[in-house]
Amino acid sequence: MESSAHLRHLRMAPRKISVVVALVRGMPVAKAISTLQFTRRAAAAPVKKLIESAMANATDLSKGSVDIDKLWVKMISVDQGPTGRRYMPRAMGRATRINKKTSHIHVVLSDASLKAKK
Repeated sequence: MESSAHLRHLRMAPRKISVVVALVRGMPVAKAISTLQFTRRAAAAPVKKLIESAMANATDLSKGSVDIDKLWVKMISVDQGPTGRRYMPRAMGRATRINKKTSHIHVVLSDASLKAKK
């Protein structure tokens, strides 16, 4: 059984989130959450919350019959969202653009065994 969760329009650059996402890709859910809990990156908190949301979705979809200890992170990806553009005044009447990047994170959890995947 698979369950998924999506986090859209997170106001953080995708290159910063992808470092954290690479840490937990393919891990069992319990190990991924404990890894994210002690990771000292700002992106660790929303990724941890998203994985916990996907766990709750799995419990809800299966009506409580799924074993949480058997879930693992099958797929997790980061995409770039829309960029907010701001302008900052500079010298001699010029202006420079400041890009406020956003991210979309998608996670899929599965309870199928890791060995069946390989």
